[in-house]
Amino acid sequence: MNILEGLNKEQKEAVSHINGPCLVLAGAGSGKTKVLTMRIANLINHGIYSGNILAITFTNKAAKEMRERVNKVVTQNYAFVGTFHSFGLKIIRENYERLGLTRNFTIVDSDDVTSIIKKILKDLDYDYKMYSPGFIKNKISFIKNEMLSDGEVEKYLASPPEQVAVKVYFEYQKVLKRNNAVDFDDLLKLPVELFLKDEKVLNQYQERYQYILVDEYQDTNEVQYKMIKKLAEKYRNLFVVGDINQSIYGFRWSNYRNILNFEKDYPEALSITLNQNYRSTNTILNAANSVIKNNTESKEVKLFSELGEGVKVKYMRSYDEKHEVTLIIEEIKKLLNEGYKYQDIAILYRTNAQSRTIEEGMLKANFPYKVVGSYYFYKRKEIKDLLSYLRLISNYKDDVSLLRIINVPKRGIGNKSIEELEKIAKENNTCLFEVLNKPKEIEFKNLILELIELSKSVDLTELIDLILEKTKLKEELENDKSLESELRIENLMEFKSITENYQKETGTVNLEDFLEDISLVADVSEHNENDNVITLMTMHSAKGLEFRAVFLAGMEENIMPHSMSMQEKEELEEERRLCYVAITRAKERLYITNAKRRMLFGNTNMNAPSRFIGEIDDSLIEKASIMIDKEQNAFNKDEHYNKEGTNYHHGEIVYHMSFGKGVVVDSDDKFVTIAFEKRFGVKKFLNNYSGLKRENK
Repeated sequence: MNILEGLNKEQKEAVSHINGPCLVLAGAGSGKTKVLTMRIANLINHGIYSGNILAITFTNKAAKEMRERVNKVVTQNYAFVGTFHSFGLKIIRENYERLGLTRNFTIVDSDDVTSIIKKILKDLDYDYKMYSPGFIKNKISFIKNEMLSDGEVEKYLASPPEQVAVKVYFEYQKVLKRNNAVDFDDLLKLPVELFLKDEKVLNQYQERYQYILVDEYQDTNEVQYKMIKKLAEKYRNLFVVGDINQSIYGFRWSNYRNILNFEKDYPEALSITLNQNYRSTNTILNAANSVIKNNTESKEVKLFSELGEGVKVKYMRSYDEKHEVTLIIEEIKKLLNEGYKYQDIAILYRTNAQSRTIEEGMLKANFPYKVVGSYYFYKRKEIKDLLSYLRLISNYKDDVSLLRIINVPKRGIGNKSIEELEKIAKENNTCLFEVLNKPKEIEFKNLILELIELSKSVDLTELIDLILEKTKLKEELENDKSLESELRIENLMEFKSITENYQKETGTVNLEDFLEDISLVADVSEHNENDNVITLMTMHSAKGLEFRAVFLAGMEENIMPHSMSMQEKEELEEERRLCYVAITRAKERLYITNAKRRMLFGNTNMNAPSRFIGEIDDSLIEKASIMIDKEQNAFNKDEHYNKEGTNYHHGEIVYHMSFGKGVVVDSDDKFVTIAFEKRFGVKKFLNNYSGLKRENK
């Protein structure tokens, strides 16, 4: 097979590149996955051993697609193609002793992290209703992703709420160590720490992976950047693909400057730009281009298409959020009459809270639909209980899992007994399992020991049946006889489909490997593209997907762009990139909708149309005849910023729509710094921002 067949000039240049660093600026829909996979195949065809190739991406779905494509064009492929987290896990697995772990370490999930934080807050005598576990969890993630040393942690996290987060962080690390456990952030942090302190190990991986490819480079954060930089430092064969205009994960600590600075890090780098889009009409691309050109931090990637001009973008302004959904439904009916299928249509929105009204409209119209990412199979109570049994069987030192299921189903081990066990375990510096000593506790301990023994001689699906039977999880639900219990039993039975498929696909029945695989599954994997249903999802979730017709709902100031991004230029530019991503999901039809008034979170607000609508060239937009009043389309800066700054005084009370009441702690002729309640902390604003209101005296 000719690897270069069907590629355009720029794609061929990228695929043909062999040695040295290379930056590929790949616009939306420009065939970046094809370039990555064909380059891997081309390297192999040029005699490079596939086991020396490392290809990293961000989602399991993208990794699977890349693997499948490479395997179609090469006979033997030993390249590692996977996510950052799966690669990090591989390194930890191969070096667990150096990292102070045992082979059967546990990966704690997001909910477990929250449980640990709540427990620590309680132990430290802090009320977790006052100190948000979510805020602390976020700070712990920040510490790990930015790779802050203990000294830097105490230096940079200095506000009162952050000081509490720091105390919890140090205790949290002790809990993980006692539990022989790591969290998701450790899957990235621990390998980098290993590379930095052990040159022999680093050299081993540099020799193993001499050719490195990274997808979505604009989404890398500090720890991911360091991981790749250390691995590539010896041979410098680093090939990165990305688009700064699609960098939308700042809240996960991604740093788009990594792609901007690539040529500074590697002055000898070849730079290639992929401008040709194979997805959308030129009208849709020109709308995206006209929005994104307003960002100051960018690299020019002006998209064009050979798919024709297409129809104009349709803009509809409604009376309220219910009227908005009515307008969307009417347009969907027209599309269906034209031959579109349900699966060709997506409705995108900025926040999950917007989906409720849209769902109600879909139900009334009798349209089949799915909400992507709204409720995740592995987060259901009965599945989390079953997983906790599996984790405890795999690693009896896992206190988090033990605490979840020691009394599930109820076996008479109450909170008082658990508190006593925790005290004894702490005094003896050991895990809870080791100190189970009362009759009911010993009964539970023997049950787990029996299951550990049985797990050595049965496959995963058989083990599930044994757990459900011997723990009486299934019996308890069967005795309940409620509809909810029936659904829970169905979910537990569905879990056996997962173990069966895993065994068929991987050929392994290793419990530790299975639990790792489950831990790495992304929420978006529930998005089944074969379902003939309308897709409802957030703009963030839509990245990487495409649909024939796309509706962007709720395109208003304070929603898109989000109210919390208005005061910082960087955050506002990220919202604009998110808008660009949302627009470029559409292949043929793009609809933009908003409402004059909207009820959200129990409050009705009057919002101006999104500034991003005003940035689209008028020639590209068709305004529907239902447009109400003669409101201007574009964001009016004068409505949100005073012409002159406000002279704030220290100690003055102000109000903000999202953050509530705050106290001025500092101000000058440009900025005002305000301390809000603990969960929001201290924030800095431009002092002419009219979203701040003084307290009436």
